[in-house]
Amino acid sequence: MTTVAVLDANVLIPNALCDLLLRLAEEDLYEPRWSPAILDEVRRHVPVSPAAIERRIAFMNAAFEDALVTGYESLIGKMDNDPKDRHVLAAAVTAGADSVITCNLRDFPLAACQPHGVVAEHPDTFLLDLWARERRTLLRVLGEQAASTGRRGVRMTTHQILDYLAKAGASRFAAAARPHVPPGDPESALP
Repeated sequence: MTTVAVLDANVLIPNALCDLLLRLAEEDLYEPRWSPAILDEVRRHVPVSPAAIERRIAFMNAAFEDALVTGYESLIGKMDNDPKDRHVLAAAVTAGADSVITCNLRDFPLAACQPHGVVAEHPDTFLLDLWARERRTLLRVLGEQAASTGRRGVRMTTHQILDYLAKAGASRFAAAARPHVPPGDPESALP
């Protein structure tokens, strides 16, 4: 059974992290979920034009037709985690998610999540778990991610993608992957 994970806004905001998480979902390594409230947070905090963020969100919803969770609002008040993130846990419960991927673990204490069968996971831990099981896939996806850059800006290497991932909170994952990525061109991580 594939893991179902609600992606909190803070993992959808950093572009490199969001891109990697979505690419891994395209590989069927897990099923992503988000809610309208999570997407509203993304809209408020991503430093791009409103048109650009709307394109990104439209792409996300089109690429993952089952990802948008609705009907969770009645559960928000019943959640015991941090009040500002109760909507995230409520969406996870409604979606039947196994986990919430978030950088704010303190907002999702075990005592609040466990009764609902949900685990809060840091993206670094989530990526390291996938790395342990699917190293070749992750290396290929990282190479593809780097190769896809440069259309509107600077072309990046896989090492530069890892730098951005480390800055976004996935430093242990970046450190684990880095020795397996040869220096050089963006496709260097392709096995």
